[in-house]
Amino acid sequence: MRKNYWLVLLGVTLLLAGGLWQQVAEAGGARNFGYMDTKSNRTYVPIRYLSEQLKYSVTWNKQAQQITVSQGQNKIVLTVGKKTAIWNNNTIQVDAAPFVREGVTYIPIRIMKDTMNLPLKWDTSGSTLLFQNGEQISKLPVISLERVMSSQPITKKQQTFSVGQKQIKAMILQIDLLSKDIQLGVAVANNKIGSVDSLKHMAAVNHAVAAMNGTYFDAYSNTGIQYPFGYIVQNGAVVNKNSDDNRSVLVFTKDNQVEIVSGNDFQTRLKEEQVYGALQAGPRLVTNGKVTVDPATEGFRDPKILTNSGARSAVGVTKDHKLILVTVPGAKVTELAKVMLQAGAYQAMGLDGGASSGLIYQGSYLITPGRELSNALLIYQSKS
Repeated sequence: MRKNYWLVLLGVTLLLAGGLWQQVAEAGGARNFGYMDTKSNRTYVPIRYLSEQLKYSVTWNKQAQQITVSQGQNKIVLTVGKKTAIWNNNTIQVDAAPFVREGVTYIPIRIMKDTMNLPLKWDTSGSTLLFQNGEQISKLPVISLERVMSSQPITKKQQTFSVGQKQIKAMILQIDLLSKDIQLGVAVANNKIGSVDSLKHMAAVNHAVAAMNGTYFDAYSNTGIQYPFGYIVQNGAVVNKNSDDNRSVLVFTKDNQVEIVSGNDFQTRLKEEQVYGALQAGPRLVTNGKVTVDPATEGFRDPKILTNSGARSAVGVTKDHKLILVTVPGAKVTELAKVMLQAGAYQAMGLDGGASSGLIYQGSYLITPGRELSNALLIYQSKS
C-alpha cells in the first residue's frame, strides 16, 4: 500500500512539472533585439518588432528589398542598403541604411522616430530601448554589432578573483538571454509553498538544464513547514508575497528581459502585468556597473549578511544581456559584490547563501547545497 502511495505521489509531481515545462516551452522562441553600431552611434530595430510589439503596419517586398511601414496616413518606404527613403511620397535622405542579418531585417530607429512620431527613450541601466506603447512600455534589448550569438548559449567556468588581499574562487554559469533556446523559470519545491526539496530534484522534475538556489526561507522551522521569505512569481502568478520590506527582487519577463528592482518598486512592475518570474532575496550588489552594497537599508539585520563571511550565491546581468550565476565558498557581501563586478555584472544581487548555496548544471552539482531548498531559479535550454 505504501509503495502505491509513493508511486501516485511521484506521478502527480511529474504531471505538475510537465505542465510547468509546457508553459515554459510555450514562453520561449525567437528573441527580438536591436543592434547598435558603436562606431557611428546608430541603433537599428528588427521590423517584426515594429509590427508585433508596436502595432505598426509593416510589409516586406523581398524582390525589391523594400520595407514599408505605415500608421494611419503616415507611410515610409525604405530599401536595404540605401540611404534614401520615400516618406509620404517625398524622397528623403536617411543617416543609415537598413540591413539584413541572419534572416532578420533591421532599420535605423532614428528615421522611425523622426518620421513616424515613434516615442522612445534609452535606458542606460539595461542597454534597452523603451517605447511608449499605449499605456504600457515595451522594452527592446540592444547589443553591439560586434556581439556574436554563440552556438553555446550556456558556458561554465571556474575563476579566481582578487579582492583586496584575498583570492576568491568562483563557479560561474553564463547564460545568453538573447538565445532562442534559453528560457528562465522559477521552481517551488514540490509545487507547494512551505515545502522543501533537493535542488537536483527540482531541476530534474522541471526538465531544467541548470538551477540555482533562490530566496531565503525558514530553514530552521520546527513546525515542519519552511515558508519562504519574500515575493515569488512563477509563470506570471504571484505564489508568495513579501512582508513589505525593501529587499531586492530579480524580475524577468517571458522573453528573458531581466532586471533587478527594489522591493518598493516591485509593486509597480507587477501592475505592468509583464512579470513572468521573480525571486526576492538581496542585498543589491551592483547597480549600473558600480558596487552598491547597503544591506541594512534593505532591512537586513543578521550578521551573516551584514558582516560575516560565508558561502554565497549571486545573480547578475551584463550590459550585453547575459545572465551570470555565481557561487563562492567564502566571502563577505562586500567582497561578493566586487567579485560580481569583475565577473562582468552591470547589475547584480545576492540570493540565499550559507548551506543553501547551490548550483547544478546538466544533472550534476557544481556546488552542492547543505540542505533541501524552498525554491530555485531555473534555466531551460531547448534543442535547436
